Formats: sequence, C-alpha cells, structure tokens
Amino acid sequence: MTKSELIERITAQNPHLTQKDVERVVNVIFNTISTSLTKGDRIEFRGFGTFSVRTRSARVAKNPRTGAQVKVEERRIPHFKCGKNLFDLLNKK
Repeated sequence: MTKSELIERITAQNPHLTQKDVERVVNVIFNTISTSLTKGDRIEFRGFGTFSVRTRSARVAKNPRTGAQVKVEERRIPHFKCGKNLFDLLNKK
C-alpha cells in the first residue's frame, strides 16, 4: 500500500473528512514519527508495534563485484518490532 492509497482508504471510510484533511493528518503522523526517530526516541503503538533506532557498528565488508575490502561506517537504522495483536492477526491465532 502506498501513502496515496492509505489516504484514499481513510477518506472512503470517513466521508465527513476531505481528502486534503486526511492527507495533512497522515503527513503530520509520518513527520512526527520521522522526527522522533531522528532524535533517538522510541515510538510505541499498542497492539501494532514499536519503532526504535538501532546502531550498526563499523565494519569491514567486501565489494561483491571486485572482492575489494570496503570500510562501512557506523550507522543508525530504524527497527520495527511487531506487537502481539498484529503478530496474532498475521499468524491467525
């Protein structure tokens, strides 16, 4: 599902809201999540899951084409852990 498809579905389920209003709300939610993760905060949606930031340490990797060693710097990556309710829905428990 794309962002525009999400906006269309929410608008269809809530006919009292305009598409522009729904688009603003979705943008605010995504921007807030991005900003919080940038700050290193943890975001939890009960029953859905948790977003957090993890750090990958620096390492030496190989270029698959040439086999040459390449230094990879330390990185911060987003991490999502599925909540119990979502996990159960996906696995039909």
